[in-house]
Amino acid sequence: MSESNQPSSVVPGGNVIQPRMVLWSITIVAVGLSLFQLYSAGIQPLGLFYQRSIHLALIMVLAFLMFPAFGPTRKRGVLGWGLDLVFFAGAILTGGYLVLNLDEIFSRAGFWNSTDILVACIATVTVLEASRRAVGFGMTVIGLLAIVYAFAGPRGELPWLGEWMPGILEHRGYTIDRVAGQLYLGQEGIFGLPLGVAATYIFIFVLFGAFLECTGAGKFFIDMAYAATGRQRGGPAKAAVLASAGMGSISGSAIANVVTTGAFTIPLMKRLGYKAKQAGGIEAAASTGGQIMPPLMGAGAFLIAEYTNTPYLDIVKVSILPAIMYFATVYLFVHIIALKQGMQGLPKDELPQMRQVMKDGWHFLLPLAVLVWLLAMSMSPMRVGYYAVVTILAVAVLRYVLWFFFVAPRQGQPVTATAVKDVVRTGFTKLIEGLELGARNAVAVSMACAVAGIIVGVVGLTGLGLKFSSMMLAFSGGNLVLALVMVLLASLVLGMGLPVTASYIVLIVLVGPALTAEFGVPLLVAHLVVFWYSQDSNVTPPIALAGFAGAAIAGSKPMETSFQAWKFAKGLYLIPLFMVFNPEIIIGGPVPVVIWNGVIAILALGAFAAALEGYLFTKMSWLPRIAITAAIFGVFYPNLMTEIAGVAVMIVAIGANWLASKRETPATPVSG
Repeated sequence: MSESNQPSSVVPGGNVIQPRMVLWSITIVAVGLSLFQLYSAGIQPLGLFYQRSIHLALIMVLAFLMFPAFGPTRKRGVLGWGLDLVFFAGAILTGGYLVLNLDEIFSRAGFWNSTDILVACIATVTVLEASRRAVGFGMTVIGLLAIVYAFAGPRGELPWLGEWMPGILEHRGYTIDRVAGQLYLGQEGIFGLPLGVAATYIFIFVLFGAFLECTGAGKFFIDMAYAATGRQRGGPAKAAVLASAGMGSISGSAIANVVTTGAFTIPLMKRLGYKAKQAGGIEAAASTGGQIMPPLMGAGAFLIAEYTNTPYLDIVKVSILPAIMYFATVYLFVHIIALKQGMQGLPKDELPQMRQVMKDGWHFLLPLAVLVWLLAMSMSPMRVGYYAVVTILAVAVLRYVLWFFFVAPRQGQPVTATAVKDVVRTGFTKLIEGLELGARNAVAVSMACAVAGIIVGVVGLTGLGLKFSSMMLAFSGGNLVLALVMVLLASLVLGMGLPVTASYIVLIVLVGPALTAEFGVPLLVAHLVVFWYSQDSNVTPPIALAGFAGAAIAGSKPMETSFQAWKFAKGLYLIPLFMVFNPEIIIGGPVPVVIWNGVIAILALGAFAAALEGYLFTKMSWLPRIAITAAIFGVFYPNLMTEIAGVAVMIVAIGANWLASKRETPATPVSG
């Protein structure tokens, strides 16, 4: 069987050498899945279980096609194909059994027959295997550990294991029938809320992002960022921050964001004078910020809205200020390094012109405007996503038609039957490409949500969430800061094996009740804090996935680049703390209080960046750096007089640094 031209490795599964027949099969299944999602989002909504079961079945078939059983570098062989055929059947059975027997299953709820249990076991194994291939072995191991934990107890399948459990983790134990019913036949397992969000809101917006990417929106955002900042000190690095904010707002992956924007920004940063590790770290930190940037927030906005029963638009609105604060911090780090190392911007003739960029790509802003307008009208996010996809397709087609019939003839390209045929073929190819890319991009997040459903189901069945809350309260001694540090460490450990979305789901189920009930953190703030901390595995050594991606492009050492990313992404750790102790910036309050909190937060983050780098207007000695660090603690403490004192100290330290710079002769670059 001949090997086909392979898709780019940026595309999920693009690094796998596939036979032509498999590539065609992937395209057919992916396009079918995307069309099904569009149909159910905008034409005929389906019932909860019908939507989720069909979605999961198609996603798993796609996962088994995209990712061979023995890894991307080995051909399937007879054994590989045999395993795949078994799991294809398992995927179809997982979805088909529910669709065809849903009424009967509901009628015998709690009294499952042997066929129900057998299919439930097959479905669970199939989901875990699809997750292993699409997400990674860590996710599957955590799902298996959850199931084993459910069995461990005097009345469970593994009574001997229950004897080894610490007292606080003990429970009665459950039989295979009870666990299988909970995971497959109920609303708290595989087909629970996480998969429900993935099968509706997340998929349609991932598809929207795929069409933006296919039609050239990525280049538009990058060019716009360069046109805006390219001539400033450290221009390419600042462009990386802005482009990552733009791309990240429509992208579902920090790593994909690094690869997409970093291919342009990292080489230019190095050329300007940034060290390779700095260039990779800046891009990783900025791309991670894209995951907390509205409107999508890497699918997090939809999950937070569902878990907190808060309108999606409200989640978007309260997330804007924290996201701006994060990007402002990274931007200031970039600016300080440029000043410190005496960098200049790029020459004007090497940069795109803003007027030309807007002329060529203004139409990419229309779908985003439609999206915001429909959300403001309180339309369902799924329907909004549908109309956003339709809008970008309509705008792309209309713009190309106008160019083809009115502009091209003036440039010596006459309209002929052959030319029309070529244009239609190209347009159809782009449409198929967008539908396929959207489905490919959704595989990992959907599988992560399915296994997260297993974990959530076990937590609900065994009462692990309440036990975890008791442990958290005991270990922290009732101290909120220690509790938040525990959440941060737990998110880092989980992030080593789970993608961000799954890490958030698992963490909020475990620690959310403790944060809200025991420590009095408002519900929405608790969810945002856990979601922000779930991002830390992208930039925190030793497992800094976005940092590793940046290092690969920059040609630097992965660990050094990760430490740089960790430094630039300090807002990821500080801003959630500020949310907890100053919740007015999230849940609202008197306007003067909200404005005051916003101003002091931005001032504190900027001062922290200067103190960490030891430079602002000129080199900063240790004394003001220590004073600023102490003042930041004061600003974060929820007491007006303490906040004012902290602000005063920071202003004095920054003012003294500015006066020192005025007294100096023209500064020479400071070595990094």
